[in-house]
Amino acid sequence: MKKRNTILVVDDDNAHRTMLDTLMSGWGYEVTEADDGAVAIEKVREQSYDLVLMDVRMVKVSGLEALEQIKSFNPAIPVIIMTAYSSVDTAVDALKQGAHDYLTKPLDFDKLKITIVRAMEHTRLKEENRLLKESLGKHFDRRNIIGQSPAMVSLLETVAQVAPSEATVLITGESGTGKELIAGAIHFNSSRKDGPFVKINCAAITETLLESELFGHEKGAFTGADRRKEGRFYQAHEGSLFLDEVSEMSLTMQVKLLRVLQEREFTRVGGEKTIQVDVRVIAATNKDLPELIGKGEFREDLFYRLNVVDMEIPSLRQRREDIPLLAQHFLQFFAARNHKEIKGFTPQAMDNLIRYDWPGNVRELMNAVERAIVLAHSDYLSDNDFPIIAGSELINNEAATDIPPIIEDGATPLEEVEKATILKTMEACGGNKSEAARRLGITRKTLHKKLKAYNYR
Repeated sequence: MKKRNTILVVDDDNAHRTMLDTLMSGWGYEVTEADDGAVAIEKVREQSYDLVLMDVRMVKVSGLEALEQIKSFNPAIPVIIMTAYSSVDTAVDALKQGAHDYLTKPLDFDKLKITIVRAMEHTRLKEENRLLKESLGKHFDRRNIIGQSPAMVSLLETVAQVAPSEATVLITGESGTGKELIAGAIHFNSSRKDGPFVKINCAAITETLLESELFGHEKGAFTGADRRKEGRFYQAHEGSLFLDEVSEMSLTMQVKLLRVLQEREFTRVGGEKTIQVDVRVIAATNKDLPELIGKGEFREDLFYRLNVVDMEIPSLRQRREDIPLLAQHFLQFFAARNHKEIKGFTPQAMDNLIRYDWPGNVRELMNAVERAIVLAHSDYLSDNDFPIIAGSELINNEAATDIPPIIEDGATPLEEVEKATILKTMEACGGNKSEAARRLGITRKTLHKKLKAYNYR
């Protein structure tokens, strides 16, 4: 039988404490009661609890005093503070001392339940992250990859498995998800880690210059070529070459890239000598390559050469559990860079960050936190410091109008409702699968499978 999560309820109001015991026992938790902060401290020392729900004002030892001692004894235990005095000062003091969150009396039971679930989930994810680090080994280099959500745990496990191989890797995902970081993790956890890690953005360079950048050129090969230049493939010898936005290559360049992947050799622009190289290629794109193949814009043979191992990075809205970790990381970094004494986020601000869809993913979150820090006037960032989120409800509501309502009488099978929702969203997006997947909150692979089952053309 699965062990029930334990909660310590601390409140000097006997009736309120009994009510919470009954309520949370009904939710499936094992509840222990304490009528004062001093009793709570002793109970925490005697046995372990999954969570502490504690009032602020008590006769002998207050909730804030007990919080400080409880966190000193066991920093890992999440503590939720209850207060009838809805003051920012009390909330800030509680957060400063390590409280997970705070709630005001009279309690909103729905919010209480959600807060408890989130606190325990956060603790579970921290433990999973610790176990992940152990399973990956002490020598696994995360390359500043932050995340402990199930999606990121799975991705990092794949990186750890694939990195030691020589396989070509294709990384897909929306813009701003961190494809370059994953590419770096693959390289720096491979046998090539002491070799060069060379990067190039194929979308930022014209076709003519891209050929020279990749393969180099001889002196006099074209106007302005006053000396020989070694290309990125040559520079990446015995290392890894990261081709970002590989989908932006012209078909002509795709042919030349395919030859290098097949033959492991190339010729400089304007040269005749064949140069052999030992390079592992890691490519990335935010485009749907099978869709581009269907349009004749990407070579199918090149796709299969690049797609020996494919890794799809989840969007930020698909791993919302990681938003607090990322936000706190960016806060510490940009606060130090801008010489600001910013200590954290208010609960409402963090709640808004978690709920927002972040179409620009991690990059957008990073920019939003940096902007908030630069313009902040207090020690804690509030929801007013994130104007980008202010219109998010309108955006989400507009997107929702593209999706048909779910029939409530139960007459329509769930599969049909899902099918209608997906097809209606595809229609609203003009057939753009990437945008439809974004609105639906699913991966493009999942959308492809669904559409194939519907015989969608």
